[in-house]
This record gives sequence, structure tokens and C-alpha cells, in this order.
Amino acid sequence: MRRSAPPKPPVVLGMLALLALLGLTASAGCSSPTEPATASATAAPSASTDAAPTDAAWVQLMTPMNEKAVALLALAADRAAEPRLRAFATRLRSAQEGELGRLRPLLARMGLPDTDVHAGHDMPGMVTEQDLEAAEAAEGAAFDRLLLARIRDHLRQSAQVSRSEIAAGERADAKRLAAALVTAREAALTELEGLPVAG
Repeated sequence: MRRSAPPKPPVVLGMLALLALLGLTASAGCSSPTEPATASATAAPSASTDAAPTDAAWVQLMTPMNEKAVALLALAADRAAEPRLRAFATRLRSAQEGELGRLRPLLARMGLPDTDVHAGHDMPGMVTEQDLEAAEAAEGAAFDRLLLARIRDHLRQSAQVSRSEIAAGERADAKRLAAALVTAREAALTELEGLPVAG
């Protein structure tokens, strides 16, 4: 059920436009405007930012997606039962932290705050606080199954969002980083599917 909400700033409208482009808005927990995306969703960014709406939407989604994934991957060092999964999680955590080291400066260059604008929303591919609580309570094979499911979703959705940034983004630095993320996601998914617990 839709709830009425105060008008959203151009950056948030840009995020909704990007998610609509991906066909994710219907399944996302974020409330969206009742009217179709029009000029307001593609309006020029506010004077306080140096980011087109699609670029802003992408970087402000990818940053918390990586942050939440890193939090889940950190638990694998102590909780994963399968040694190859622990090793995979350690490598992926390092890679995702490296990406954060590029995403956060990009936010700064765009004049955007390093805050989670999706906090409290159930975004596709986003590891949630409930996921983290469940992971902290799980052990052995149950933890492995939860980790695999959440990380697989994270990799697939973040790759999909990044492909849309490559296609529709305007900033060259954002599009280069999106392309690097897609390559990394594809490699990680291939490795994940080869793990003995991934079937």
C-alpha cells in the first residue's frame, strides 16, 4: 500500500527513475511518486550537487549495498562451515571494501553526502538488518546457505544496476567505475557458482 510522502529532492527522484528503468521499483520497499516519472525525475541536479540524477542514484545505491554486503561477509570468517566459502567471502570482502574506497570519493566529487538514503527500505539485492541478525544467529550449514543466497542476490542486482549506469549515466568516472563493478560481479558470480555449497 502506498503511503503519502513529502516531495522528494531531485537526487531521490533520479534514484526512483533509475530503479524504474530496471523494473525494480515495484518490488522495492521504497515508496514512489504516484505520477509517472516525467521531467521532474530527470530534472537538472540541485545546485549543491555535481551529479546527474542517474549517476547520483547509482552511487547512492551502490555504496550502502557494498557496506551491507561487507558486514555480512565479515561474519563468514567465524561462521562459515565450508572452508572454500570462507576463503571466497574473505576475498570478496576485500574487493568490496576496495570498491567502497572508490565509491565514497565519487560521492564526494558529486557533492553528495556519504549517508544511506535507502535506510529502512527493502531494496532488491540489499543485505538488510534482518539478514544480518539472522546471520549472527545462524551457524554451520545454515549460515552458509544464508550467506550464499544474500550474496548471490547482491552480486546479481548490483551488476544489473551498474549496467544501467553504464547505459544511461552521464559522468565518465561513474561509468568507468560501474564497468569495473560489472566485471568484478561477473567474476565473483562465476566463482560462487563453482563452490561445493552453491548448488
